[in-house]
Amino acid sequence: MAQTNVNIRMDEDLKRQFDSFCSDVGMSMTTAICIFAKAVVRERRIPFEISAPDPFYSPANMAHLRRGAAALNAGQGVAHELIDDE
Repeated sequence: MAQTNVNIRMDEDLKRQFDSFCSDVGMSMTTAICIFAKAVVRERRIPFEISAPDPFYSPANMAHLRRGAAALNAGQGVAHELIDDE
């Protein structure tokens, strides 16, 4: 099987940690990346969940919701009309 080179850029500290992990489990970084690539091709998906935190529950939004609830409880709420798109 013909082989080729792949060059990637990553954070220096991440590379050090990844290399250390690979050594701990007895493989090279190249082997680990090839295992990942083979799993992606075989499964036709990233072989683990990739997600972003739900922005609704972000600390900033939760603080905003608490301030709004406190204002409503203090009788300082503002009524908003629902807009009908029809």
